[in-house]
Amino acid sequence: MRDEKLKPLSFAALAASITLLSAAPIMAENIRIGIIGLDSSHSEQFTLRLNDPANPNHVPGARVVAAYAGGSPDLPESATRVAGFTATLKDKFGVKIMATIPEVCAASDALMILSVDGRPHLEQAKDVIASGKPFFLDKPVAASLKDAVEIYKLADTAKVPLFSASATRWWPGVIEVANAEKIPARAALAYGPAPLLPHHPDLFFYGIHSAEALFTVMGGGCLSVERTSAPDVSVVTGLWEGGRLGTLYALHTLPMGSTSYKLIRFGQEKIVEQTSQGDYTPMLREIIKFFQTKQAPLSAKQTLEIYAFMEAAQESKRQNGKVISLREVLTKAGAPDAWLTAQPPKPAAK
Repeated sequence: MRDEKLKPLSFAALAASITLLSAAPIMAENIRIGIIGLDSSHSEQFTLRLNDPANPNHVPGARVVAAYAGGSPDLPESATRVAGFTATLKDKFGVKIMATIPEVCAASDALMILSVDGRPHLEQAKDVIASGKPFFLDKPVAASLKDAVEIYKLADTAKVPLFSASATRWWPGVIEVANAEKIPARAALAYGPAPLLPHHPDLFFYGIHSAEALFTVMGGGCLSVERTSAPDVSVVTGLWEGGRLGTLYALHTLPMGSTSYKLIRFGQEKIVEQTSQGDYTPMLREIIKFFQTKQAPLSAKQTLEIYAFMEAAQESKRQNGKVISLREVLTKAGAPDAWLTAQPPKPAAK
């Protein structure tokens, strides 16, 4: 091939090249992550997987560079752990601890709100949303369905990408059960620890893990919930569209660290039981992918339906086991029409 001299770029071409470069998404390996809330083991475990290439569960693509400690003095699960996790991130992983959330936002490309207490999430999310940067919001989304809806509304209005989920959604054992058949499950049963703690609806704080596993199998379309409660366990039964049933056994007396999780899928052709669990690694891969693409793997409606299920369970308990509509609690919480579930069918006339 004949050699040709390179022609200098015209000003217009140079300007177009710069525009294309500036419009290109941040490559995953360049993502700087800021953490809000250092009172959860997630702050340590996520940073370990991101910042330590030698870790067997290393997730490439990003690095935690800054953090705001936070903490809730009136919640022992927070107050007793924040100092230790703060020291670990600072001394072991070189994370810069900052005095305010806006400072962390300014030093980061993407944020993770990991505060173990759901009560401060709304105010923390407001600061992050003001930065315009995508963020992962750890469980629970908030300490009430109303606050959870408000967070998603604020993010939606500001066009700020938001994603929240439990790690159980991507556990290999849960995925295996969910994908056991191509057709929807007739029913499913999940159980797991759900210790009763102050300041949160009973299932929000830890029952979210089993609730999300249940929804991973059943999918969306839950219409109503009824709950039977006892000191050691609550049984929450959801009615799905098509007459399908999803049941959650919330075990209140198991310790938070219990590994007693199980999921059973009652399919059209077979019954499949969960045989393995998992860790944070698959979800963390989803988080990094989300930061890179700005496309959340779950929509606001999908996530809020799970929280409406848990909120309806709380209301059912308050009303001695009455059947509660998810649409009712979502409407009461201020959810827009696009995020509402379907109206439950009217009871047949006697």
